[in-house]
Amino acid sequence: MTSGTVCLSFDFDAVSLWLARGITAPGPLSRGEFAAVAVPRILDFLAARSLQVTWFIPGHTIETYPALCQEIVAAGHEIGLHGYLHELSVPDPETERSILDRTHRIVSDLQGTAPQGYRAPGGHLSATTLQALLDAGIRYDSSLMGNDYSPYWCRVGDELPDDGPMRFGRPIDLVEIPISWSLDDWAHFEFVREAQVQGLRAASGVLGNWLGDLRYMERDVDDGVLTLTLHPEVIGRGHRLLMLEDLVDRARDDGLDFETLAAVAERFRQGRAYGTYRRRARAAGPA
Repeated sequence: MTSGTVCLSFDFDAVSLWLARGITAPGPLSRGEFAAVAVPRILDFLAARSLQVTWFIPGHTIETYPALCQEIVAAGHEIGLHGYLHELSVPDPETERSILDRTHRIVSDLQGTAPQGYRAPGGHLSATTLQALLDAGIRYDSSLMGNDYSPYWCRVGDELPDDGPMRFGRPIDLVEIPISWSLDDWAHFEFVREAQVQGLRAASGVLGNWLGDLRYMERDVDDGVLTLTLHPEVIGRGHRLLMLEDLVDRARDDGLDFETLAAVAERFRQGRAYGTYRRRARAAGPA
């Protein structure tokens, strides 16, 4: 049994992130443009360490930067769905399914195979998203936060009465590979005045947080999975990319594996018991 698995995932949002918010000023859009500058750096970093990872790319980005996206595919990386214009919300289920169908075609045409995974832009799932993904043949989602080191089955039909306990719905044939804002570079590093996101933290402090999660997984969890959510325009800055290189090298020195999310989802489906917490014996209390 391995000591654990790390999944690096890159959300290549580019300018779609700003356009989805109705922001068209040159300044914010230029921040999205930097993602295209950073992608070759990231691809070279991954190639140097023989890593294949998962990229979640909006349809708008694929159509805006086709050559770069083709380079990602040529390097052997997985492409997952991430909306068309990084939509943070959709008005109705019909629109949601239309966007899903459109982006499914775009990604299928890009990589020559149907996409296996989905990540909701901004983590915003509607009440109908999971069923729509299942109907579209998607095999896994990576938008929820119901665990840290363990994939689990998604479910639908939760009941949330105002005057009683939550009643959990039924599991569906869709694997969840959970994420966390604490393992997302955007929350730590970006500055967005309009959204009151005050990031710009030192990379050394974030590295300490992420290494802490890795160390805990190695110590207390059997065969855990840790998923990092990264954005080229964020992690691709020089000092942050050096931080990511350091993290990857330390994890590899510890014997951790690196996998695509699709590979983890498939092994989970085959019965691999990822992320079992090792309970500790408790000292007996006073008689």
